Amino acid sequence: MRRPVVVTVVAALTAAMFVAHEPARASSAYRPVGTAQELELAGYAKVLCSAVFVSGRDPAEAARNSGDFLMPSGRDRVTWHVDREQKLVRMTLDGVSREARFYGDQGCIIQRPDRPGISFTPVPVKTTLPDAMLQPWPMGDRVPEEPLPAEIDRAKLDAAIEAAFDPAGLTAAFVVVHKGRLIAERYMPGITKDTQLESWSMGKSLTSTLLALLVKDRTYTLEQAAPVLEWQTAGDPRGGIRIMDLLRMSSGLRFIALQDPDYTPDKGYPDHLYIYTGAVDVFAYSVNQPLQFPVGTAGRYRNCDPLTIGSLIKQAVTKRGEEYLTYPQRALFDRIGIRRQVLETDPHGNFLLSGYDYGTARNWARLGLLYLQDGVWQGQRLLPEGWTKFVSTPAPAWRQPVYGGLFWINGTGVFNLPRDAYYAAGAGGQFAFIVPSRQLVVVRLGHSGGAREGTRALNAALRLLMNAIRVN
Repeated sequence: MRRPVVVTVVAALTAAMFVAHEPARASSAYRPVGTAQELELAGYAKVLCSAVFVSGRDPAEAARNSGDFLMPSGRDRVTWHVDREQKLVRMTLDGVSREARFYGDQGCIIQRPDRPGISFTPVPVKTTLPDAMLQPWPMGDRVPEEPLPAEIDRAKLDAAIEAAFDPAGLTAAFVVVHKGRLIAERYMPGITKDTQLESWSMGKSLTSTLLALLVKDRTYTLEQAAPVLEWQTAGDPRGGIRIMDLLRMSSGLRFIALQDPDYTPDKGYPDHLYIYTGAVDVFAYSVNQPLQFPVGTAGRYRNCDPLTIGSLIKQAVTKRGEEYLTYPQRALFDRIGIRRQVLETDPHGNFLLSGYDYGTARNWARLGLLYLQDGVWQGQRLLPEGWTKFVSTPAPAWRQPVYGGLFWINGTGVFNLPRDAYYAAGAGGQFAFIVPSRQLVVVRLGHSGGAREGTRALNAALRLLMNAIRVN
């Protein structure tokens, strides 16, 4: 399979193996601190903590199938302990231990070795919606029992579903929505429609959506310079970074990432991973980076840009005097039938939506449906006019038509879908596809240990799915 997603993720995993024992850089307050082994243990502890306390998975199964992304090597020598009473996971290797603890609706958070605990007060996140079984899909979970429409070939649809579940791929969930109707759904044993599953960088697309709400109410515009306090000094070239540059991952900020074409192990532990494992203030860490490229000239997949967008969301919400940690539920999720979505934070209470987010397959299908309907939900416009076009249009600074506005684009035909398809994507084979020309939303979630085979199986399933639905 060609770029962008599969090769990028696999390359990142492979490159991480080469930095496993390199010291992290510590040249400034905003460079990684600590050994790579310590940081990988911290990431492994967080992943396992979330798998157990957020997703409800068996610890041994989760350690085997999902522990590889932030600790790609050496896991066979790690000892781990799950303390269900304290809701804590501890990882130990060569006498070094790191921990992560569960904090309710804010999920699991890495414990800093020097100052265990967190620097904010956890907040319960409650839906205002009634029981999901009391409402029909998509606002609820009741699905119609009548036969499928005539344009859908049941046998071919079943074949597509079967293809998605190659055992080696560790597919956890597969959901298909056609013309707003949920027409296919399957889960691996132990997973249900209510299981909060790892979504990783699909959260970047969620960040884009939350920002869209603030564009619609005119708090921000795409064209304006991002009002980041640290960039307002006279002569600071970062002052020219527009909000649209951040959404297009074209800010030019220096943020070392494994998938960079010029990455080499001597650069040390990557910033792109450090925001997951360092237990730092991820917003401050992201905005305090210097420019590497002139603004808007280079498209690079880096966590600093969506996290800076996240800081702008927090800035706007708190300035209004609203509760930031419940904002996504109030402003978005309750409006589109999502009753629970676990958005994890750093120790300072900042959403780490570049990758620490957990949702059900149906949740992601609802978000995809919102985009399929051009940002309109049951007759009410939620996203600003033109937003879906913006996020699905190739970003000018990228060399290939593969990235839009915190959404990927099928512009090179990497997936067996029409070229107008665009999608949220996350490490380990997490996808939510929006296909306007076929009035289709497809969601696939899985565990990272099966990412390569799972994505291959998904692409085979998509080919079969296209044959299963006749174009009217």
